[in-house]
Amino acid sequence: MTTSAARTAPTPVATAPRRTAADRMTALGRAELTLLLRSKASLVTAVVLPSVMAFAMRGTVEELDLGGTGLSVATVMLPAALATALLFSVYTYLVGVYVVRREGLVLKRLRSGEVRDWEILVGSALPAFLLAVVQSLLLAVGMTAFLDADAPAAPHLAVLGLLSGVAMLVAGAALTAAFTRTSESAQMTFLPFLLVTMAGSGVFAPREVMPDMMADIAAWLPFSPVMDLLRGGWTDDLAAMDQLRAVILALAWTGLAVFAVRRRFRWGPRS
Repeated sequence: MTTSAARTAPTPVATAPRRTAADRMTALGRAELTLLLRSKASLVTAVVLPSVMAFAMRGTVEELDLGGTGLSVATVMLPAALATALLFSVYTYLVGVYVVRREGLVLKRLRSGEVRDWEILVGSALPAFLLAVVQSLLLAVGMTAFLDADAPAAPHLAVLGLLSGVAMLVAGAALTAAFTRTSESAQMTFLPFLLVTMAGSGVFAPREVMPDMMADIAAWLPFSPVMDLLRGGWTDDLAAMDQLRAVILALAWTGLAVFAVRRRFRWGPRS
């Protein structure tokens, strides 16, 4: 015989499992990847331009006086190709993504839910990270064959350079987007950092061939420690203290950018 309490006991209601931060970022990443694959212009810019620039710069690199630097055309161009892939696949692409999503009220709507601010920015950057990794692998293989070069002597340093570069450029893209009013003006706002990085951080002209004073200044630029790690991946001549300095400096610049993003980034339209 059943009791009255048993007859009136409520039926348990199944509840959906609570989504984790990883789940939320993955969902955002999938949505952004779908949009990237649909946008032919963005995809071509992010994929084709770095490869074209990397192969086109061989003549310029061959004209550098590398005697006494311990570098070769291959150990200059291979890290430079990976850096170019990061700059275009991550930095310039994400500046446009953050601005377009902000002006379209997408970021504001996402922020009204359970997604945290940093999850929105990181989740939106996942396709760029994936694109940068794939393109870096293809460029590394292609450039190695093109230059008849050796494989990386210290691949862990190259991987560390890629990861630190992605982190820095995601934060840098969000900071640049904070000062960008429209998607049309993005090309003007990301250009200063892009030019300073390409010219001053030793992407295609390493600090070893710069005048001493210029090289001393360039060593403290944001992207310089990333280049040190990438180049050290091929040359394996980066001392332990220099590796530590590069990692600390890259983290310091990334942390500074994150701090500025927290204070300056706007989630609603600026125009």
